[in-house]
Amino acid sequence: MTSASIRHMVIFNLKHAAGSPEAEQFLEDGRTQLTSIPGVTRFEVFRQVSPKNDYEYGFSMDFADGTAYEAYNAHPVHTAFVSERWEKEVTRFLEIDFQAVPARG
Repeated sequence: MTSASIRHMVIFNLKHAAGSPEAEQFLEDGRTQLTSIPGVTRFEVFRQVSPKNDYEYGFSMDFADGTAYEAYNAHPVHTAFVSERWEKEVTRFLEIDFQAVPARG
């Protein structure tokens, strides 16, 4: 990850029971649809294993720079996934966008 690249992460809960076929389908559809968007790299899907918070799942992906990230946000596949799936099936979420801090020296 370069200092210009962005790591976009969301952690979330679904209205579906954890591990249910509906939850698994949501995760797979997210992977399939969101990775089809140009500029998305290192897409990963996570299940929470720590008792330190109560979020159940996570998506993480990298973008080369802010331009690629903004193109992703505006892409019709992303906006459709948000309106047709995310807004209907996600009960709560936290979104985090990071850029690497270069080492000094």
